[in-house]
Amino acid sequence: MLPYYGDVGLMQTTVRSVLGQDDPDWHLTVVDDGYPDDSIPGWFASLGDDRITYLRNEENLGANRNFQKCLGRIEHDLAVVMGADDVMLPNYVRTVRAAHRAHPNAAVIQPGVELIDEHGEPVKTLVDVAKRRLYSPKVHGTQAFRGEDLAISLLRGNWLYFPSLAWRADAITKVGFRTGLNVVQDLALVLDLVQRGDQLLAVDTVCFQYRRHRESDSSWRAMAGTRFIEERNYFLAVADRLDGQGWTRAAKVARRHVSSRLHALSLLPKAVKNGHREGMRNLSRHAFGPSRPV
Repeated sequence: MLPYYGDVGLMQTTVRSVLGQDDPDWHLTVVDDGYPDDSIPGWFASLGDDRITYLRNEENLGANRNFQKCLGRIEHDLAVVMGADDVMLPNYVRTVRAAHRAHPNAAVIQPGVELIDEHGEPVKTLVDVAKRRLYSPKVHGTQAFRGEDLAISLLRGNWLYFPSLAWRADAITKVGFRTGLNVVQDLALVLDLVQRGDQLLAVDTVCFQYRRHRESDSSWRAMAGTRFIEERNYFLAVADRLDGQGWTRAAKVARRHVSSRLHALSLLPKAVKNGHREGMRNLSRHAFGPSRPV
C-alpha cells in the first residue's frame, strides 16, 4: 500500500523500487490523496503492469484518513504501508515473505534499514544515532519481542521505521490507526497490537532505505514544535491505558517520555537561531514542562 501526496520524482523512485523486486509475488496499490499534478495517472498507465493499481481520491483526506483508507484496500495476507519517498531494495519482498513463513504468528516484521537523504545519499542523524545506539535491541539473525517489555522498549525510544514494516494483514486491519493522530499514529498502532498480545519480529537483513529529509511533514512539525503537543497528549493517554492493563512499568515510561523530551531539546537551539517564536515556546514546554495534556 502506498498512500501518496508529495514530490512526484521521489514517488516514482519508490514505485520503481517495487518494480525492481527479485521476488515478483507482490501487488502495489497507490492511493493518491489528490496531489495537484495531472501527469500522474498517465505515468502509472504507461507502466503497463497489472500488479499496480492506481487510485485517486476525489477530495484530500489528509494523512490519517488516507492511511486508514489504504488499510481498507488490503487484499493479501502480508501488507506494507510504504512511504512515498522511501526505497525497497531488491530483496525486500523476498526477505519479509521468508520471515513471515518462518514466523506466521508475528503481527509485525521489522527488517534491516539503511538511511538516505533527499538525494539518495547515506545519512546519519542525531535521532537515528540515538535509535540505534540507545534504544534499538541488538538483533543477530531473527528475534521475536512481545508483552510489557516490548512496550517499555518502544516507549523509551521508538526504534521502528514504520514505512519498512511488514504487517500480518488480519492484525493491522482489525486494529487500524487511531483517529486524530498524524505524527505518532505509527507508534500508536504498534502499541495497540502489543497491548493485545501480538508479537513483533526483528530481522537483521538490510532490505529497505528510509529517507530522512528536512522538507518532510514530520520535520516541519518538529521545528514548529507542534508534533510534540500530539506526542505528549498521546503518551499521557496511553499511560492511563497501560495502567488499566496492569503494565505499570510501561505506564511510568510513557508518562516520562524522556526520549521525546530530549528530541524537542535537541531542536531548541535551531528554533532560537531562526527566531521561531512558536517553535521556541512549544519545544521548551515539551522539554521542560510538567507531564500534563496540552
